[in-house]
Amino acid sequence: MTVTYSSQVANARLGSFSRLLLCWRGSIYKLLYGEFLIFLICYYIIRFIYRMALTDDQQVIFEKLTLYCDSYIQLIPISFVLGFYVTLVVTRWWNQYENLPWPDRLMNLVSCFVEGKDEQGRLLRRTLMRYANLGNVLILRSVSAAVYKRFPSPQHLVKAGFMTPSEHKHLQKLSLPHNSFWMPWVWFANLSTKAWIGGRIRDPVLLQSLLNEMNTLRTQCGQLYAYDWISIPLVYTQVVTVAVYSFFLACLVGRQFLNPAKAYPGHEMDLVVPLFTFLQFFFYAGWLKVAEQLINPFGEDDDDFETNWIVDRSLQVSLLAVDEMHQDLPPMERDMYWNEPEPHPPYTAASAQSRRPSFFGSTFNISLDKEDLEFQPDPEEEESAHTGIAGRFRGLQSHDRQPPRTNSKTKLLWPKTEVLSHEGQPKNLGRDGQDTSDQEDVKAWKGEDAFKSAVLYGRSGYHSAPQTPLSHTPMVFPPGQSAPSSLRKVSGMDDTVKDQSLQPPTPRSKKSFELLPESAGASTEHPEVSHMRRKTVEFNLTDMSEAPEHLREPHLGQSTSNIHTILKDRGDPYWALENNRSVLYPHQGH
Repeated sequence: MTVTYSSQVANARLGSFSRLLLCWRGSIYKLLYGEFLIFLICYYIIRFIYRMALTDDQQVIFEKLTLYCDSYIQLIPISFVLGFYVTLVVTRWWNQYENLPWPDRLMNLVSCFVEGKDEQGRLLRRTLMRYANLGNVLILRSVSAAVYKRFPSPQHLVKAGFMTPSEHKHLQKLSLPHNSFWMPWVWFANLSTKAWIGGRIRDPVLLQSLLNEMNTLRTQCGQLYAYDWISIPLVYTQVVTVAVYSFFLACLVGRQFLNPAKAYPGHEMDLVVPLFTFLQFFFYAGWLKVAEQLINPFGEDDDDFETNWIVDRSLQVSLLAVDEMHQDLPPMERDMYWNEPEPHPPYTAASAQSRRPSFFGSTFNISLDKEDLEFQPDPEEEESAHTGIAGRFRGLQSHDRQPPRTNSKTKLLWPKTEVLSHEGQPKNLGRDGQDTSDQEDVKAWKGEDAFKSAVLYGRSGYHSAPQTPLSHTPMVFPPGQSAPSSLRKVSGMDDTVKDQSLQPPTPRSKKSFELLPESAGASTEHPEVSHMRRKTVEFNLTDMSEAPEHLREPHLGQSTSNIHTILKDRGDPYWALENNRSVLYPHQGH
């Protein structure tokens, strides 16, 4: 039974192919049979004259002419010219098909958005779709000869039901020396807005969606109008036509079979039927005929668009969708696959052979050996780890591996003195000619863990935070008030430190105020900051004459050298900050 079914399918396919190959309506045979018969008759007439009517001397002259035409016929770029022309025509033809105005999307929106099952709602929906169909008919009537013959005047549109007599009078009143296919779309937009104002369309968003779809159809009608107005330049069409016909005119002489007895090169055989010349004519001339047929798809040829059928179908479907199908829904029921997670629709006997398993990808069935499934260590990571340990104890480093890259992240890990040395000084070379900056890069990369494990105030970049008072703008607190709470938190002091005194240094120099508790037992330090005794907040008091009088008392005019000595002796971490500032700003002394 399977063999019988397969043979039936094969016979059906062969029959459909033979019908397609031998089809006459709209076929290449119907387009080419006239030109091919003329070419065939002319070829054999020239052959008869060459063999029967010419003398020996005249045959020699004809043979020289044949060799000349055959050698120079290839100079005509027929393949390039004809191929480019046909590509342009086919692209234009398909674009015109894509711009045919189908009202299906618009009728769905009208049926959904325009509410009301009463007479007014029904009239509103049907009028909107009639305006859309009228716009389509007007543009198709302008570009298609078949539609124009069906509706040669606006009165025919009134009799056909696309337009009412009052609408016809309105068009005549607004008559312009231009095509009026755009007027029904204006009516559509105004009527849609009126329906929204009257409450038939609930939301302006729905109105916007409806107008967007209407504008899409209006754009397609404009595209058809533009394609009908701007055609392929006539000069290009003439060049292609002349090239094809001149090529085959030269073939009538150049493709003649000469007398084999004279031993002309390429003429060892004497054939009666030039098969490949006829095939070449069939392909090239057929290519040209296809382009001539597709250049205007709105005609009355066999392969042109069925524009009259489009008009009928659009009107019938659109009115049905907005009238009888409006809010007319079938009852909801459970489908037959309600409790099945993987539904499998059945196949008939005729379609059983087309059943295929799901496609997972071209690599799904690849099998690997067990040893190929094991992950392998990265040799570069092992080499880098070995080089780092050996270099730490031996002071050596591999010369054949590339140094790590320097970026903003590694520079952030450098001390500030090294940043200045990298940016402002030339690179230092070691004893073996190796760049010492490579070793510093390795140290910087290894210092990332130290950066993460360090306390917050000890991390690089912490003192450039916005809340840290590193600005040189004078910061003077009013008498009798302590430093702000945010400043106390930045300096690492506990919230229990209450009344603090300011000890300003001598004027006209870069000074620092030392925040000291009034008594040793006045506060209790927090365990996390037990190692910190005193903190320094910097100010730039350029002119102490501008400071308040209570800050210019004689007992406050002591130098900051003693304070710095105390900080340095106690191992305060902020002393390193002062050193870094001295490197970054050498022109500002302490």
